[in-house]
Amino acid sequence: MDLYKEILVEVLSRERAEVRFPGLEMDAEKIVETVCYRALCRIRDIIQDDSLSDKECFHKIEEIICTLEALGSDGGARHDFG
Repeated sequence: MDLYKEILVEVLSRERAEVRFPGLEMDAEKIVETVCYRALCRIRDIIQDDSLSDKECFHKIEEIICTLEALGSDGGARHDFG
């Protein structure tokens, strides 16, 4: 079955593709803007918590990185703390 998929991927990779979402009511810019705004609100809420110790703050920074990762962004090489 892997050979089947490999052949199919190779053949289809040479073809022009068109993706359409007929029921989508927002354009790409509005979608990204909305998701980014929600992420920024969550990040702001995380860092505004003055009751956190340094250790707790470290964990909150980890939450921020996880929030970015949930959006499809990675934490980069500096996120590999383990």
